[in-house]
Amino acid sequence: MTPAELSRTVLDAVRRAVDAGELDVAPPERVTLTEPGPGGWGDFATNVALRLARPAGRPPLYVADILRARLLDAEGVRDVVVTGPGFLNISLRARDDLLTGLVREIRERGTEYGYGDALAGQTVVLRVPYEVRAEVVADAVARLIAAQGGRAEIEHGEPVTLRPVPAPEDPAPLGPDAARWALLHPAPHDRPRITADHLVQREINPLFRIRYAHARVRALIRNAHDLGFSAEPGELGFADQAGTAGADVRRYAGTGGPAPDAHFASPSGHEGAGASHPASRAPAEAATSDPALGTGGEVRPGSADPRPEGSPACHPASGNPAEPRPGAPVELRAHPLQTPLANHPRILRTAATHHAPDRLARHLLSVADALLPLIPEVLPVGEEKPGAAHRARLALAEAAGAVLAGGLSLLGIDAPEHL
Repeated sequence: MTPAELSRTVLDAVRRAVDAGELDVAPPERVTLTEPGPGGWGDFATNVALRLARPAGRPPLYVADILRARLLDAEGVRDVVVTGPGFLNISLRARDDLLTGLVREIRERGTEYGYGDALAGQTVVLRVPYEVRAEVVADAVARLIAAQGGRAEIEHGEPVTLRPVPAPEDPAPLGPDAARWALLHPAPHDRPRITADHLVQREINPLFRIRYAHARVRALIRNAHDLGFSAEPGELGFADQAGTAGADVRRYAGTGGPAPDAHFASPSGHEGAGASHPASRAPAEAATSDPALGTGGEVRPGSADPRPEGSPACHPASGNPAEPRPGAPVELRAHPLQTPLANHPRILRTAATHHAPDRLARHLLSVADALLPLIPEVLPVGEEKPGAAHRARLALAEAAGAVLAGGLSLLGIDAPEHL
């Protein structure tokens, strides 16, 4: 079950409760999913019961218990736990199915994964000053608006509606791609740096990490073809779904902590053999979180616990979430790519509606940094034969590469096949 499917499942539970007369409230247009916060449990959490409690004239826990009963009957839902004042914490039946479904969806849509209709039928007028950064930002915003079904008209004149801090100097000597990155990566209120650092072909350069990750994926696809196998979504074959490179790498991939030096372990004769891992000393940059409610299928990484300080940790019937519930299944950690890939549609939507291509730029960096530790695990090594796990890992890498290529395209930056 993908995040979008789960969001629709929760919304359907609300509608069924309303139709049965259990709740007297207008169903919301969308349901937001987040990762469970402190004291939470399972795969996803939602505050829909808290949102509906006041208009329904019922306590949040009452609404949550009604929705919990409905969700327990839904296909693909293993368990639902109510925590805090009324958060629904949902656990899916097979965690890997979520990532597999996500990979299938991305492979079907390709570089247009995340495109939507949030701005369908709308014409957005962008009035910008005659300044190079404003022009570049407006062009990227127009691309993002088009990806959400809208149309942008760029004009010059007052009142100005898009005025990022101007570039301190002409970025043209950096070349078209590096210049656009230098102008788009910083937030609009930050002054961009026009320095030669944007041309450095090392891990300290964020644009290089993104383009390198994409180029490595393309190399993996070519190498896999030479070895006689192709991508097929499925189980990754990792014990904890976070990789097999050891606890230190898993800790880095899962939490952004420091990772040990790593190297690509490609078989002899394949592209990239022995290349130093560009993300081995670079902590992953978290995708920018947006305070506004999103649409169905969203997952907001690193969400802060919205409960007031001192509020109860969980529903009294659920026990202390800091201790395993009797009979509760052991939760497997999701692969580090799952959250940024699932977040991609929300990032595109918020970047378009808030006229903020910098959000997409930082999100692409989080995808690249989550992808790079997977690359050494894709191809078989030595006498190892390609198996289902290799095909699944290749499919996941290919999906991440499509997200990187599509995102760079929206920023007007090339995603090279070789680097």
